[in-house]
Amino acid sequence: MNGLDWAVLIGYFGVMVAIGVWSHKRVDDVSDFFTAGGRMPWWLSGISHHMSGYSAVMFTGYAGIAYTYGVTSFVTWSFPIALGIAIGSKLFAPRINRLRSRLHVASPLEYLKNRYDLKTQQALAWSGMLLKIVDVGAKWAAIATLLSVFTGVSLNQGILITGAITAVYCTIGGLWADALTELGQFVIQLLAGIAMFVAVVLKLNDKGIGFLDVWDEPALQGHDKPLVGPYGTVFLLAFLFIKLFEYNGGMLNQAQRYMATATPREAERSARLSAALWLVWPVVLFFPMWMSPLLVTAQKPDGSDSYGLMTEQLLPHGLLGLVVVGFFSHTMAMCSSDANAIASVFTRDCAPVLSRRAREWNARSGLIAARVTTVVFLGLSMAAATQVNSPTFKDIITVVIKWVAGLMGPMAIPMMLGLLRPFRRSGPTAALTSWSMGLLAFWLVNYPINWNVDGGVPLQYQVSIPLAVSLVLYILVGFVRPEDTPERLAIIEKINTDDDSSGAAAAVPGPRDTVPAPAKD
Repeated sequence: MNGLDWAVLIGYFGVMVAIGVWSHKRVDDVSDFFTAGGRMPWWLSGISHHMSGYSAVMFTGYAGIAYTYGVTSFVTWSFPIALGIAIGSKLFAPRINRLRSRLHVASPLEYLKNRYDLKTQQALAWSGMLLKIVDVGAKWAAIATLLSVFTGVSLNQGILITGAITAVYCTIGGLWADALTELGQFVIQLLAGIAMFVAVVLKLNDKGIGFLDVWDEPALQGHDKPLVGPYGTVFLLAFLFIKLFEYNGGMLNQAQRYMATATPREAERSARLSAALWLVWPVVLFFPMWMSPLLVTAQKPDGSDSYGLMTEQLLPHGLLGLVVVGFFSHTMAMCSSDANAIASVFTRDCAPVLSRRAREWNARSGLIAARVTTVVFLGLSMAAATQVNSPTFKDIITVVIKWVAGLMGPMAIPMMLGLLRPFRRSGPTAALTSWSMGLLAFWLVNYPINWNVDGGVPLQYQVSIPLAVSLVLYILVGFVRPEDTPERLAIIEKINTDDDSSGAAAAVPGPRDTVPAPAKD
């Protein structure tokens, strides 16, 4: 990178901070901070939903998969995400929106206290926050890895730079700042992605390789097959099921985008826009990665540096800076949205249980607590990022695929299926059994069993078995021990009623109205 590239990067950081400062004026309370007050346009929510699902892991971990295996990187990643969101646009998006408009909550998990009980809500909230610290840590490590390729800064310095900039704008402006910066980041991504696509096509032409003849090249032998290596049919089906839950609210930040729209109908339109973008746009982003074996030789065994090396070789200064900005935009979009989601969970669900004072927060105190929690979460995730390449977590893609995909199911199933009428019999016993046994299954499959199986447990089973165990137990325990009380059925009916006239910007009560004080002796 030269001075022009640095100017583009610094200018981008400046714009992000400016958006945060502008968004500060639109944030008066926790409803504005966490759900944009239910006033976000559906198209902005859809773009934000789409962008909050990306990170620099696509340009490191998934670039390595594309370098090694080819188009399976799209078939087993963005395609199941697109299909899962499309299904969720009818199944989950309207119901999650009604959590805000009908039940007046600001956190996606806040309704679980009444749908199940306080113990279930706390179990899912704390485990979800811990998982998110690891997940976001992997994202910081990914962008720091790319930054080191271009600038030579150390991993820890890269983590500090990106985390600090993100902390400024998302702490000041809340979800409004997240969504507006994600809109700007989408435009940057569009320009950077097209620039890289064109540069690769021109380079292939210089080598005498036609656009339609690339798959005949020896270096791409087998790279046109949709399912190869560890990414087979079982993995695809498992990933589809996981992404159905994860990208429709199971990982919390996407749920906020549905909650932020004015009505359930707009939440549905938001999800459809996001699904369409996931189906089309990643093809443009992935094409240069698929072609990378023809243009560069990766230095890392997993090929995770291939996209960075190719970018340095193909793009002139200025455009190189724009693509680096694109890397940052992906990661900052996801991490800022995660930070906002986790702040909502802690502020609305956990703090009032831990502290009597939290139950008495007014609008100003609640907003201060939300901002402090956001900063603390970002700090913890940045600390976790420094350990991503340790023996505990291994490499970036291992954290993202195995840890996040494997652990997401046990946490998301009680939350997501609890919205639906067919699962009304499943109460707190089913939810806690599903959650705890799913976590146990993850540990058993990934560690004791994996250590004792020759060659280890295949990846598709590492990520799918915990989810399958959670799903089966959630349904089975619900039938064996139904807990569909009138109060719980009333919650489910509010979420599932088709009358959407009450969707406009419902006020969110303070924590003292949502968490009962401990009973006196």
